[in-house]
Amino acid sequence: MRLLIITQKVNSTDSNLGFFTRWILEFATKCEKITVICLEKGEYNFPSNVRVTSLGKEIGLNRFARLLRFYKYILKYSSEYDCVFVHMNPEYVILGGLWWRLAAKKIALWYTHKSVNWQLRLAEKLTNFVFTASTESFHLSSKKLHVLGHGIDTDFFRPSPGHLVCNNVITVGRITPSKKLAEMIKVVNQVRERGTKVSFLVAGEASTIQDIKYKEALPKGVSFIGTIRHAKLPDFYQSAKLFLNFSATGSMDKAVLEALSCGVPVLTINEAFKPLGQDVYKGDCTTNEIVDYAMKILSGTRPQSKRDWVVANHNLSVLIARIVKLLAGE
Repeated sequence: MRLLIITQKVNSTDSNLGFFTRWILEFATKCEKITVICLEKGEYNFPSNVRVTSLGKEIGLNRFARLLRFYKYILKYSSEYDCVFVHMNPEYVILGGLWWRLAAKKIALWYTHKSVNWQLRLAEKLTNFVFTASTESFHLSSKKLHVLGHGIDTDFFRPSPGHLVCNNVITVGRITPSKKLAEMIKVVNQVRERGTKVSFLVAGEASTIQDIKYKEALPKGVSFIGTIRHAKLPDFYQSAKLFLNFSATGSMDKAVLEALSCGVPVLTINEAFKPLGQDVYKGDCTTNEIVDYAMKILSGTRPQSKRDWVVANHNLSVLIARIVKLLAGE
């Protein structure tokens, strides 16, 4: 199969979207040819069957110039792809969908977000397939929907037995009120009050004015280390004794899955992880009960690893194989 992939950014060093270069690499092992159109590009290293073209945001092209490039590329390379995979941007399905339909190109949209707007509704009409990670991550009813799990590269995010583990509690993600960092700091500070020396490291940035104000108002007891390059994330996870996630969105947080894949114990109040049991899910617990459990983990009592569950349900290789199989009509 020959595939056109459309995505925001192709840059292996990007802290947010660096993971997608691994998706492209996995697609390349299962497709004859890959053409990628991205909004902007940076560093990457792909095999010879992958071509990357950029709409030019990284060189400062305006929106109209980028739109012209988009149509130029989907027409120029039309004979070199049979199917289209659009990652997280329904507007590209709207822009190219009618032409792709007329040209008999199968269209798939990957979308994992609670937001449902007119663009998503229209894109859903134009696609052949909609792919998402979990039932909680797509809020529009559609007969085209396929729930496939998150694509976690479990060979990349894996335990490292010889890695130096510090007495660190960590979390990864954007600094925003929905992440409930104040509640996490409260747990860590109570652990300290009980006599355990521990560092709490937060990897992420506050990107809006509201988020910056939220960060500045947080209590003491936390070290903000900024964003971490995607290539360095496994080292960060592996150095920790405990990962906290107090987001209550109901959608699976990719960072939680990455931590679990690295063999790091996780405590979360996110209901999406309730099936993993009380070793992980603490949404029904009081703060004191969460502190008690954190103390056990930090003192060396590790719960059973949930890595096998991540491998079975959210493995990148399995995910990409299922997408390719559906697009190929097998």
